[in-house]
Amino acid sequence: MPARAKAIEDFAAALRELRKSVGNPPFREMSGRSGAISHTTLHEATKGNRLPSWETTVEFVKACGADPAAYRERWERANLAVRSAGAGLEASATDVAEIRTAHSPAGSRTPGGEIAGDVRPVPSAPEDRGRFRRIRPAALAVAAVGVVTAVLIAVAVNRGSGADGHSSNPSGSPSSSGLSAADCPIHATSPPWSPPAHEGDSAKFIGDITLPDCTRVGPRQTVTKVWRLKNAGTVPWRGYSLHRLDLPQQPDQCQTVSDVPIKDTRPGETVDIRTEITTPGKPGLCYVRFKMMEGSGRVAFPGGRPLNFQIIVG
Repeated sequence: MPARAKAIEDFAAALRELRKSVGNPPFREMSGRSGAISHTTLHEATKGNRLPSWETTVEFVKACGADPAAYRERWERANLAVRSAGAGLEASATDVAEIRTAHSPAGSRTPGGEIAGDVRPVPSAPEDRGRFRRIRPAALAVAAVGVVTAVLIAVAVNRGSGADGHSSNPSGSPSSSGLSAADCPIHATSPPWSPPAHEGDSAKFIGDITLPDCTRVGPRQTVTKVWRLKNAGTVPWRGYSLHRLDLPQQPDQCQTVSDVPIKDTRPGETVDIRTEITTPGKPGLCYVRFKMMEGSGRVAFPGGRPLNFQIIVG
């Protein structure tokens, strides 16, 4: 499998070089900048053991202050090489997990509260590791055809040509990512569990008061988004805010303020949080995520899904 290993190592080397170019920030610091992915997942992306998912790549690149779009084609080439190299064998556990994620049904979903998390591999049985199993030629041929089909489907999805194309790019750029109305709503995985910044703090998403997911808005329009949250914990919210994750904002993205203030909210109370959105001139899907920050500037709920809005432009 030299082609597969080389593709993974070359991509890991590119991520290491990017991190080096910005002074090798600690992975914990990068995780804090992202607010959506753990430091261990970021570290794993640079080891060259397996190709990171596109969601992980996006968060890694943004944590280094670079544009994920600049790494999209390189990731797709590596992803195709990894999948093609395994076409004649059984799909790896990671590949199976990613294909299942890309084509999974809607399932249970929390409106306005998605996150671009890493794809988790399906663990293999310990007794199967490092062993080859005898496969009948006919079965191998059928398996090869099935895997090649899955590869072609996955490539189409990653290029935004399928209805599930949203799985490939959570950055929120309508034109550069090729996201369209068919990609809405975006469903994403949850981040690893992590305690809140303050013990006893908790937030509950009540609903989208305006602009529910997949609302259509014309280009170059300014509209108001309102979320309703409840302080479901025992900690008063004083000086809390929502911080936009996909910074710096690109011209072809929906434009908002970077930090949305939240009115002081006592435990048990609900609060409406509003921000103005200006849509870009090109049609597409705006998918923008925010993390709640506590008064001192730390992420309030590092293990929670970011708040988001998803609107169709055009």
